[in-house]
Amino acid sequence: MTAMSATNHHPATAHAHHWEVSVAPIAAVFGVFFLVPMAFSAYFVYNSPLLAIIFAGIGVPLLLFGVAKWVSEGMVYKPLMEGLSSSAGLPVFIVSEIFIFLALFATYWTLRLSADVWPPAGTPHMPALLPLIMTVLLVSSSVTIHIGEEKLEHGDVAGFRSWLLLTLLLGGLFLGCTVYEYAHLAEQNFVPSTNAFSTAFFSITGFHASHVLVGLAAFVAVLVPALGGRTNKYLVTGVSIYWHFVDIVWFFVASQIYFW
Repeated sequence: MTAMSATNHHPATAHAHHWEVSVAPIAAVFGVFFLVPMAFSAYFVYNSPLLAIIFAGIGVPLLLFGVAKWVSEGMVYKPLMEGLSSSAGLPVFIVSEIFIFLALFATYWTLRLSADVWPPAGTPHMPALLPLIMTVLLVSSSVTIHIGEEKLEHGDVAGFRSWLLLTLLLGGLFLGCTVYEYAHLAEQNFVPSTNAFSTAFFSITGFHASHVLVGLAAFVAVLVPALGGRTNKYLVTGVSIYWHFVDIVWFFVASQIYFW
């Protein structure tokens, strides 16, 4: 009776074990801070490549650590309310991401529609084949992770790992294409400061590529424990939905930037 009374009068005590503490979110936030505004400003505003490298050297490890630790913790903790992360939390996050992308696209549309000549002088011929190849890679990666989820749903962890590895390979190839394209454009002196189109081009494609990088880091964090036979279906579902979102956004990026 006493135990029941204590539970009734002190519900917080009964559920104290549910509280979780993690350094992952703050690490990811500081990683983004050093990588995006600090490194970007140092290079393009203050013309200091060394300072940009220093900031990027701080930001990239922090971001990858934050994402990897945050996701890996999801392999250990069971959600307080099963399914809440994918049914409520993730959609709210994705909607917020949509508004950020919309802001970038709105800026691009304003530049595009208000210009007398587009693209502006100094813009090299943009490739048509490469973005198509990148589209095939990204769409294929969505297919492979979906198959992997189906394998996991039926208890085939080994099959899930194989399809997850293939997804990582395809996503890595997509990022490799982005790096190749950036290097090729830089050789033609086409950089973010060249003209209005270059600023929009590198901002939108770079922002999307950063989401691909985060998705790959999340998949790696899922893969590492999966190699030991540990998986969390809620986490896998959340990361997969995020990846499909990144895939869908690419259709808008490719159609607007390369083919309009």
